[in-house]
Amino acid sequence: MLRQGTHEFEVSTRGRGFYELSRPVSAWVRESGITTGLLTLHLRHTSASLLIQENADPTVRQDLERFFSRLVPDGDPLFRHTSEGPDDMPAHVRAAITPVNLSLPIIASELALGTWQGIYLWEHRHQPHSRRVAAHFIGE
Repeated sequence: MLRQGTHEFEVSTRGRGFYELSRPVSAWVRESGITTGLLTLHLRHTSASLLIQENADPTVRQDLERFFSRLVPDGDPLFRHTSEGPDDMPAHVRAAITPVNLSLPIIASELALGTWQGIYLWEHRHQPHSRRVAAHFIGE
């Protein structure tokens, strides 16, 4: 029988960086009792992102941060929207070019992640924030 479920995860960030969500999301999927289906995650913010990225070597995430710092530098005089500081508009640009939604298959009550994959919230602001991730599954 087809079922659905929803949940909201809250992630407290300490500023710019990656925050892994794999464990709490996987635990919620297992506790739901769903065996086969699709999970959708949606970040309810415009200055952070959701990514599936390598979870074994932290230098991958550090390199991503360095690349985006070069691509969209804080304090770029191009930007007018600076009401919350020099990282304000760059955070919005980062979120515009990286995903805020993820879809993951659920197989045998587990997320179909690869061996070295993890689910991350990528905070683009320097200040700490409380971020909300809406989750929805459909399946059986």
